[in-house]
Amino acid sequence: MKKLIETLKNIWKIEDLRQRILITLLFVAIYRFGSFVVLPGINPSMLSQLQSQTAGGLMSLLDMFSGGAFSNASIFALGIMPYISASIVMQLLAVAVPYVQKMQREGESGRKKISMYTRWLTVAILLFHAPGYLMNLKMQAGAALATGISWSVFMVPAVIILSAGSMFILWLGERITDKGIGNGISLIIMIGIIARLPQAFIQEVSSRFTAITGGGLVMFLVEIIILYAVVCASIVLVQGVRKVPVQYAKRLVGNKQVGGARQYIPLKLFAANVMPIIFAQALMFIPLTIVQYSAPENASWFVRTMLDHHSWTYNIIFAILIIAFTYFYTAITLNPTQMAEDMKRNNGFIPGVKPGKDTAEYIDTVMSRITLPGSLFIAFIAIMPALAGLLNVQDAFSQFFGGTSLLILVGVVLDTLAQIESHLLMRHYDGLLSSGRIHGRGMAAY
Repeated sequence: MKKLIETLKNIWKIEDLRQRILITLLFVAIYRFGSFVVLPGINPSMLSQLQSQTAGGLMSLLDMFSGGAFSNASIFALGIMPYISASIVMQLLAVAVPYVQKMQREGESGRKKISMYTRWLTVAILLFHAPGYLMNLKMQAGAALATGISWSVFMVPAVIILSAGSMFILWLGERITDKGIGNGISLIIMIGIIARLPQAFIQEVSSRFTAITGGGLVMFLVEIIILYAVVCASIVLVQGVRKVPVQYAKRLVGNKQVGGARQYIPLKLFAANVMPIIFAQALMFIPLTIVQYSAPENASWFVRTMLDHHSWTYNIIFAILIIAFTYFYTAITLNPTQMAEDMKRNNGFIPGVKPGKDTAEYIDTVMSRITLPGSLFIAFIAIMPALAGLLNVQDAFSQFFGGTSLLILVGVVLDTLAQIESHLLMRHYDGLLSSGRIHGRGMAAY
């Protein structure tokens, strides 16, 4: 406790760091305030049916990522997810489209072009996403619209407001990245998720101590222990490992030594991080999108099953998609051929393996083997909310037992602490931990 207080004092002494933290808190406050600003013409007291729809199932995930703005019919209801979807599309295009690949190799100018195209793609997605949200709002809370205003007249300005709100959130995220602390986009997603935690925690405590089958204090303590274990596992997952497994590390070295130590090739057990879950979750939202335009009672058995994120069918398909996307994303982010060429250019080699094609094949084989346990681990973390449901954990609280939400929370916290740590060490202050440095997702040492 004493060290924590001393560290906080050191943070306050550094003017640049202090300003960055205050700016971050200001922008986060603006974002949270906007989450409660309801669309013009909508009566917030008549949104009970929309809020009931987002209390469980896949809709609760959408509401969680928007920090409750989705169920509030807020101007920020669409959140930052359209931009995330556009970013994923651009990453996929970088694999298949030579023009995008060329822009990636152009350095800073290429990144600016890709960023511009991502924004335009975000606007295009919003022009489809906003009408879909408003159609669902009409079905769930049609009476909430003020008297004398027709939905046909309301649609056009509402689409503009929702789209502008989502782009404003993107602007806030970029300002946090430039002027504040941490990755702004990720931080906004984390704030949206964590905003639901106090309410979910209170509901869970209430259910355990009031329900006949709640289990009382004992079951609540079991939940907390399981949650702690999952958080620790997620920290390992997000940080990855510092070296490849020993049986491969002894061979995956170059002949060049720096400071008397051999340099290991930077391979991680979890190179894909949380991206496979995001890809898989995007596909799992397809049945939800279909049902938005039709009556749920008319949907097929398969579609109804896919809307229940506690069902075995949903979770088995979800886990398979995560494993597949882990291999896919690892393949597009770590290019064995490029790594082999870089090694050859720097006079490095793998003992017993010929430079060039043989080295690329060997690295590819190693990556395939170490990706399997990583994909199984990340799939297990992803379906933990469903497993928590077997212990009668409330839907809202079960989302913090795993899945995208927990991995994002852990990853963003580690990244933010890592940036604060770097500011402290740069000015010769002690870090946040006595054991040394904190390794975020992008700062793992090998």
